Amino acid sequence: MVTAAIRLVLVDDQPLFRSGLRMLVDSQDDLEVVGEAGDGGEAVRVVEETRPDVVLMDIRMPRTDGIESTERIMAAADASGRVPPRILVLTTFDLDEGAARAIRAGASGFVLKDAEPEFLLAAIRTVHAGTAVIAPAATRELFEHFGGAPAVRPEGSTWPPSASGSARSSCSPHADSATPRSRPRST
Repeated sequence: MVTAAIRLVLVDDQPLFRSGLRMLVDSQDDLEVVGEAGDGGEAVRVVEETRPDVVLMDIRMPRTDGIESTERIMAAADASGRVPPRILVLTTFDLDEGAARAIRAGASGFVLKDAEPEFLLAAIRTVHAGTAVIAPAATRELFEHFGGAPAVRPEGSTWPPSASGSARSSCSPHADSATPRSRPRST
């Protein structure tokens, strides 16, 4: 059985960066670039025309930024009763308010622009499958930002639990960078 390629739109105001993303994505049999945009306003139009599965969205762009664009894409999909695309925000900062705002606007996560190509490809596939992705370097900062005070361990507890304990599990190499996404995805 042949699986359809994951359809992507690339959004970045730097043509050279977009070209690099396109070359990376085009090297994969299961990924297909169906559109590109140089700013957030253009992104809304391209997403409406191409109906991609995933959007790689730069957060900082002139005219319309990635946050406003994400809000508009999500609102347009909701208004028409369509399942919105997964939006993966690209940023140069580990954790900034912009990335947090993009996630609140509906983005499925964020990846640093200096991420390894293999991590970006895995992130695309992960958000397409319905799981959020957070840049691994930003995980601790994210918990501090949203969680407030650090967790307190009960007296007498030890970490890590014994190897026979039920708290131990096997995880993928990037499991610490992914969190569940509650929005359903139709296939």
